[in-house]
Amino acid sequence: MLRNKNIIVGVTGSIAAYKSALLVRLLVKEGANVQVIMTSSALDFITPITLSTLSKNPVLIDFAKDKTGLWNNHVDLGLWADIIIIAPASANTIAKMANGICDNLLLATCLSARCNIYFAPAMDLDMYKHPSTLTNLDKLKLFGYKIINPGTGELASGLIGEGRMAEPEEITTFITTALSKKLAYSGKKILVTAGPTYEAIDPVRFIGNHSSGKMGFAIAEEFANQGAEVTLVCGPNSLTTSNKNIHRIDITSAEELYNASIKAFKTANIAILSAAVADFKPAKISVQKIKKSSATKSVELVSTIDTLAELGKVKKSNQLLIGFALETENEVENAKLKIKNKNLDLIVLNSLNDTGATFKKDTNKISIIDKNNKITKFELKNKSEVAKDILTTILNFKSK
Repeated sequence: MLRNKNIIVGVTGSIAAYKSALLVRLLVKEGANVQVIMTSSALDFITPITLSTLSKNPVLIDFAKDKTGLWNNHVDLGLWADIIIIAPASANTIAKMANGICDNLLLATCLSARCNIYFAPAMDLDMYKHPSTLTNLDKLKLFGYKIINPGTGELASGLIGEGRMAEPEEITTFITTALSKKLAYSGKKILVTAGPTYEAIDPVRFIGNHSSGKMGFAIAEEFANQGAEVTLVCGPNSLTTSNKNIHRIDITSAEELYNASIKAFKTANIAILSAAVADFKPAKISVQKIKKSSATKSVELVSTIDTLAELGKVKKSNQLLIGFALETENEVENAKLKIKNKNLDLIVLNSLNDTGATFKKDTNKISIIDKNNKITKFELKNKSEVAKDILTTILNFKSK
């Protein structure tokens, strides 16, 4: 849920600052890009070197980087962040944020940010229960900020009561739970196919293609990042998945791809078939390697099973089926025929004639055509960005 998220962790002056180290470690372990910003009073409780080592980024404290005139741009930081977590959030920082005071880098960054900001209060019992603190927390809630309520227990003063900063694990769970409720594909089951298929000629040779699977893997990752439970059926490749919401099924042949896909499609809300499936396979597979001296100089071919068309035959009204078309001529016309003949809702078209959109590249240039013949064209982009365009188009199509 937090993978590749840009997260600012704000550390303020509180004894609970020692917990910030574990919070940073947990966020980095989840795959987030973490930038720590400390207030000057936080330096009394934890050293920047600890947090910079764990976050793998220099800790920011002041507006000025050094005496050369360079500065830490709070506006850029605010726009970079997907999430800001102030943990611990002292009574002083809470009061300043509630009243728009920005006399340090952290506060100025928060006032410049457009993302969700989470506060994890940490202070003594009477400070937390003071009417001014409670009023300030209510004001932050009115501004749309999220409060991660403190726990109850022994405080630094020795008193027993409410005011302990939430544990790092609790903070991480709070944020991931909040994110999952907002994700576009949360609770959806998605089938994605990727990569080539290999059709054996003999134990050594096969019919295949140059597909790397990069586009399909990018789509699977993006669906999972947006809350979906993904079944990824993939042909031979050297790629890995990083999101735990992806269930990977490795296959080799078109028949294996069909068997895995038809099973997964029964419970899928959306299927997007980006695999480059071989159209033909040998009629007979030689048990032994065919020798060079063999009298056989030709291989009889038969058609492989068309998984996309078979899914189109069993597609229910509440399912979406999206295909891919890689063409070299008459691209749009051929893609429209596939939509009709295979009962598709959308088709993603790319052409080998487009520079940067060929096999094994990290970029792609696509057009998406829906069953009403509406065409949406996109510029050449990194495949991860292309995946986002595809998911956005599917959402817009569903909402019609």
